[in-house]
Amino acid sequence: MNLRVAGIDEAGRGPLAGPVVVAAVVFAPGRTPVNGLDDSKALTGKKRELLYPRILERALAWKIVFVEADEIDRRNIFQATMHGMREALLGVAHVADCARIDGNRLPKDLPCPAEAWVGGDARDRAIMAASILAKVARDARMRELHAQHPQYGFDRHKGYPCPQHLAALRAHGPCPQHRRSFAPVRATLEPLPLQAELPGFPLPA
Repeated sequence: MNLRVAGIDEAGRGPLAGPVVVAAVVFAPGRTPVNGLDDSKALTGKKRELLYPRILERALAWKIVFVEADEIDRRNIFQATMHGMREALLGVAHVADCARIDGNRLPKDLPCPAEAWVGGDARDRAIMAASILAKVARDARMRELHAQHPQYGFDRHKGYPCPQHLAALRAHGPCPQHRRSFAPVRATLEPLPLQAELPGFPLPA
């Protein structure tokens, strides 16, 4: 029996800023109508950009969900990702017989049967396509955020905790797009501990 499978993957669980983005893609049963698919991490940015419109054009259905930084802080990153995966699947459920979700956990209350596939973005072509949509969409959002907050360099590191980002975070403090529940961001918001006396500088009597 040829099933219409919804592949689901995310991009952006690890960054300190910006949304986590989840995508779902359903192709018609049989040969996948897009050549060159792979795990988005194994593709160059240029290749992902070329594949993105082909996936949108040739999929039976697709959905991209942005879970913003404030929602991540409210839910925590795991629950925010599960929420995004469920919303993405709901967006394509009208044409999906089942779902394959990259990872080892499934969201609750899904609209169709689903399996968690560890390493699915290297094994299933619908998940590969979803990983490409999620990555391209998130990178585009981070470039938009760079235009609003150029001091952080979001266009280069996409919000990941590289040394340049951490230095900018210490220098400027967080912007509204930073995830305040993440330790490196939270550390910039916590006041330094008060000291009764600094070495060599006793407080006046």
